[in-house]
Amino acid sequence: MVEMDPTALEIAPARFALSIVIPIYNGSSSIAELTAKLEELSIPGGHEIVPVTLVCLARNYGEHNAVMAGLRHASGAHVITMDDDMQNPPEEVQRLLAFAQRSGKEVIYTYYDNKRHTLWRNLASRFTNRVADLILDKPRGFYLSSFRCMSAFVVREISRYDGPYPYVDGLILQVTDDVDRLLVRHLPRAAGRSNYTLRRLLRLWMNMFVNFSVMPLRVSTMTGFVLSALGAIGGAMAVAEALFSSPPPGWASLFAAVLLLSGVQLLILGIVGEYLGRLYLTANRKPQSVVKEVLRSQPPLPAEGRPPRRMRERA
Repeated sequence: MVEMDPTALEIAPARFALSIVIPIYNGSSSIAELTAKLEELSIPGGHEIVPVTLVCLARNYGEHNAVMAGLRHASGAHVITMDDDMQNPPEEVQRLLAFAQRSGKEVIYTYYDNKRHTLWRNLASRFTNRVADLILDKPRGFYLSSFRCMSAFVVREISRYDGPYPYVDGLILQVTDDVDRLLVRHLPRAAGRSNYTLRRLLRLWMNMFVNFSVMPLRVSTMTGFVLSALGAIGGAMAVAEALFSSPPPGWASLFAAVLLLSGVQLLILGIVGEYLGRLYLTANRKPQSVVKEVLRSQPPLPAEGRPPRRMRERA
């Protein structure tokens, strides 16, 4: 395993106007059509396509880990990330890039009038963004889409992060608040089904909760204070009842209280344990991803006064 050196990520002249990073997992039914349509785009200054199946990882590390690996191989002045399911029409790439160049913003997120996901995915996305309003330093109600455009500066800065649990939007918002958004179309999925299961969504939520905020610890602390106050009040009431009246047996209420307090204590210990576990794995250099192979197909040098040809990464 070769460890990355974040300090080696220095400013270099952009070879292309645009790089497109596409994380792919079980995407054989759509990736050929998508890359063919992207290659047909006319981008002044040229563009390259960086699917992570071509930057071959040793195993499936997850979408955000794959995106981070792709960003490190991108060389455009702007970088657009998008999924391989054709739900974002390739022609919207040109609109997104033009808007980013015209606005001068460091990051442009996209949003949709009508998301063509399943009901549970839409509800999960809504929940994720509501929680991100509280945890991340982002404009309230700002939709965090995976179809986004970043400047080379933002890409370079977030690529310095080599921890094992990346959350791309959290990293972006730590680097800059110079963001804007653009309304784009969202189409039904071209083929197959989403690779996101409830388990993978829960893992993504944990990356956002634990890696980019201490709010869960603060909630645990406040919960402890509230339960301690309730326990003190309940203890005072029990003493008063014992002194001035005949207390009922109360085994059921006592049993329920013990279960409640024990459950909350275990939950708080679990949150603390999650933080400690991630610190342990980070200290032991758990890799963010391992690139197995990268083969590049270099285009010929462009003629004087003409933009460079488009390039695809091949492995």
